[in-house]
Amino acid sequence: MIKPSHFPSIRDINIKNEILAGLTVAMTMIPESLSFAILAGLSPLTGLYAAFLMGLVTSILGGRPGMVSGGAGATVVTLIALASTHGVEYLFGAVVLAGMLQFTVGLFKLGKFVRLIPQPVMYGFLNGLAVIIFLAQIEQFKIPGNSSVWMSGTPLYIMLGLTLLTIAIVIGLPRLTKAVPSSLVAILVVFGLVTYFGVDTKKVIDIASVSGSLPGFHIPQIPFTLDALQLIFPYALVMAGVGLIESLLTLNMVDEITATKGKSNREAMAQGTANVVNGFFGGMGGCAMVAQTLVNLNAGAKTRLSAFVGAIAILLVILIGGPVIEMIPMAALVGVMMMVAISTFEWLSFRIINKFPKSDIFVGILVAIITVLLHNLALAVLVGVVISALVFAWDNAKRIRARKYLDGDGVKHYEIFGPLFFGSTTAFLEKFDVSEDPDTIVINFKESRVVDMSAIDALHKVTERYAKLGKKVYLRYLSPDCRTLLSNASGIVEVNIMEDPTYKVMPDD
Repeated sequence: MIKPSHFPSIRDINIKNEILAGLTVAMTMIPESLSFAILAGLSPLTGLYAAFLMGLVTSILGGRPGMVSGGAGATVVTLIALASTHGVEYLFGAVVLAGMLQFTVGLFKLGKFVRLIPQPVMYGFLNGLAVIIFLAQIEQFKIPGNSSVWMSGTPLYIMLGLTLLTIAIVIGLPRLTKAVPSSLVAILVVFGLVTYFGVDTKKVIDIASVSGSLPGFHIPQIPFTLDALQLIFPYALVMAGVGLIESLLTLNMVDEITATKGKSNREAMAQGTANVVNGFFGGMGGCAMVAQTLVNLNAGAKTRLSAFVGAIAILLVILIGGPVIEMIPMAALVGVMMMVAISTFEWLSFRIINKFPKSDIFVGILVAIITVLLHNLALAVLVGVVISALVFAWDNAKRIRARKYLDGDGVKHYEIFGPLFFGSTTAFLEKFDVSEDPDTIVINFKESRVVDMSAIDALHKVTERYAKLGKKVYLRYLSPDCRTLLSNASGIVEVNIMEDPTYKVMPDD
């Protein structure tokens, strides 16, 4: 049974697990935020500020306990072109506007439309995301300061050995004890070994410095003109869409894992608020992070406390912990993230692939390919939803059929089965023998529905053909919603609705 998410009492919270999970999340989020900030040509602190601000705001206001938000690459990638051509101030302005758009979506309760995303699209999204996460870790096997040259010799063997040790601890420790998160233990063990033996290996400091100060309030220095708004609006719109899709998909994923129900509209408003705060405090913006959310859940977190702790931990790193965090071996973080990629991948989709319709298999594979090749989660999901909708429409269009018979009074009856909508109107019109039919025809919609304006147009064509021959058409068993649709189309179609004295479809009570 799916239960709504709620604030548990203090007695129900395993505070130790929540704190340790939050620390683990912070450890894995720091290098990722740094990497994406550098990729976008921004200051490394811009990425850390985003991780802190997104995590703090959404942990308090969000609609899904256990979910983690931060400075995600999926959103910042959409703003790289804007930042490179017009500067970081325009990026901050776009982040603020994107946050306002996201808040509006939640305010008007539009977050529920994420339910329209089919399961094959979810499988493709998660599988593609798992591949992206894994490939991003492979990139860490390049020489620090030279992203075009791969490691070789002793540095490569050390990096591989430490990564495999991390993976072994993450896999093996839960078999011995689940008292502490295996990911955090793995990071600490590898960090201790490297520090004690003075092993020369790639560290966080080789990516960038993480030391800084508190983020300060700052209004984006862009002109408040219509031209500036027209410039940033397309970028803000794309960022808002990407962020919401990834956040609400992550929310749905956590719903399935925890068998509880999150609040999509509240989460949309929280994401929007967090991005507005980001834009005014020097963060690059972000959204929910699937990988870190899975790390959080795997570490035993169940409440908002872990995400809050993670955010505060990142702030402490910025203020005082930078010199220590900078010494963490990248191999430890790579190993943890590789295990996240493996757990993110929906291996179940392989086991049940032979039970899927071919169209669903195609959609899942296509979504995964688009996700991996373009790193555009929003586009991948949109393509998957559109194709799934077209397949659904086509399948339903083929299902419309009619049973015909003459009653004792010589009246011709057409019993329609299946929905009458834009995809089925052609087949519907082909069912009628206009020239051969008697003077009175009854079209029975007991097993059908008049769905849209295309259906009304089809009824208009049918009745018009019969009217030209002086024949009368009656519609029977129309449900209230169908009658409303027809009444709204008054003047477009002229029909005679036959009341049945003993039976009504979908009565109001």
